[in-house]
Amino acid sequence: MPYPTGHRAEVKSRIIDSARRLFNRRGFEAVSIAEVMQGAGLTHGGFYSYFTSKSDLYAEVMNCFFTDPEWKACWDGVHVDLSGTDIGPQVVNAYLSRQHYEDVENSCPMVALPTDVARSGRAAREAFEKTFRAMVDLLRRSLDGKGPDSIARAQAIAALSIGGMVVARSLADRAHADRLRSACLVMALQMGGWQKRRKSSRSQQPFSTQSGSGRGTAITKRK
Repeated sequence: MPYPTGHRAEVKSRIIDSARRLFNRRGFEAVSIAEVMQGAGLTHGGFYSYFTSKSDLYAEVMNCFFTDPEWKACWDGVHVDLSGTDIGPQVVNAYLSRQHYEDVENSCPMVALPTDVARSGRAAREAFEKTFRAMVDLLRRSLDGKGPDSIARAQAIAALSIGGMVVARSLADRAHADRLRSACLVMALQMGGWQKRRKSSRSQQPFSTQSGSGRGTAITKRK
């Protein structure tokens, strides 16, 4: 009996979701194809019906909400409205939030997998670059002022957000990690010219820079 319409896309999505969780938690090299398929509730043999190799799957895992509007994973209480006009501060607040810090399995892969990407082939690096460029483009769209340095500013904000979370997760002292995230947030908002917007919207979207918690950020993701 033939599979129902949409079955293949649904199964592929399950494999990608399983791989994202496992790669984020343990790294690319430490995870086997059999483990990915088991996490998706599938048998090992079906993998090659959807991907040519583990590296091919890795490139798919690099997608996140910057490149895939159907990306379902989000951090508890943190959603990003990609269609809004205030995208920049939303992205920075979400990226450096405590929820993102804690939700390792559902992390943006640019945070969890950069060292793996650097050691991987061209396809993985191109997938990483595609996601990074998409993040930069979103940030640039809402910069306060579109001068000739707008691309450079957006790139710096993106790198600060990604790198800040990578370093924060590498610290043993949780309080130190929270202070680092808060410092990165403040500097990213300053570079984007978003401090006034943040102050004016604080009553609706509270965000504590002292704790770097990110609690209460209420943003809706594009459907």
